[in-house]
Amino acid sequence: MKRIYVGPADVPVLRDAVEAAGATLSALEDAEGIVYFGNDDPAELQGLLHDGIRWVQLPHAGVEPWSDAGVVVSNPVFSCAAGIYGYQVAEHALALMLAGARQLHVHARARSWGAKNTRVFSGSTVVLVGIGGIGRALIDLLAPFNVRIIAVSDSYAEHGRVEVVRREQYREVLPEADYVVLAAPSTPETHHMIDEEALASMRDTAWLINVARGSLVDSDALLAAVRAEQIGGAALDVTDPEPLPESHPLWDEQRVLITPHVANPADAYWAGLSARTRENAAHFVRANSVDELRGALVAIVDPDRGY
Repeated sequence: MKRIYVGPADVPVLRDAVEAAGATLSALEDAEGIVYFGNDDPAELQGLLHDGIRWVQLPHAGVEPWSDAGVVVSNPVFSCAAGIYGYQVAEHALALMLAGARQLHVHARARSWGAKNTRVFSGSTVVLVGIGGIGRALIDLLAPFNVRIIAVSDSYAEHGRVEVVRREQYREVLPEADYVVLAAPSTPETHHMIDEEALASMRDTAWLINVARGSLVDSDALLAAVRAEQIGGAALDVTDPEPLPESHPLWDEQRVLITPHVANPADAYWAGLSARTRENAAHFVRANSVDELRGALVAIVDPDRGY
């Protein structure tokens, strides 16, 4: 029976998932696989690896802490949580777009009747950058709103509901957007993809929505664009830096709505991670070779791509 170490944090739901998959819980020195849950410190995970480890399950969809540090390699095989949080984060992205359209962050705090400066969301143009689990779920959620969707992706196949452009063309479609939704992974190629030039190309009524990673946006450029009223506003569940310091000027901008990385509710997080752990642990138990394991695991991390 395959032996799997869960840790270094003691997480009962993950231990249960490993046992439900038919594996044996093991001390680290005897383990063949690791279901990692800790403080996300690359050095911590690196210290757990030894020659007997064939597979590591990571707890998040974003793996940049470990990938950037060179911890993620081809052997052992690494898998992550990509895809399991898509629907709940897409729900949050939709909520942020609706809040921006109806100015809920302003009007919910108003103490007197004033001008009606809201707008209808239906019929808008949404540029969706990144078509992974979040992006695909958001496309489905947007269906009742009769919006035009322009998807920025190098791999997504057009299914009639959306227009698709390659990532290298994303700047060309920003001027068409009422809402730009960022749902792409954090990589060297996506770092600060929303910079001063990108923001300047957007409509002065357009909203930027970021539910991906804070590093996709140049925070200084965003602050300047909001203050100059170059864009309609920004709704951010992720920031750079993160957590955003209490003294950061973005908090004080009326055109900026910030939620503190809460797009994935805790109960959904644990349910999704437990299910993914059980699924991949079961694949690990059944695999008779590394090649067979690679063919079976869900959400394998590509060290070269960084996600």
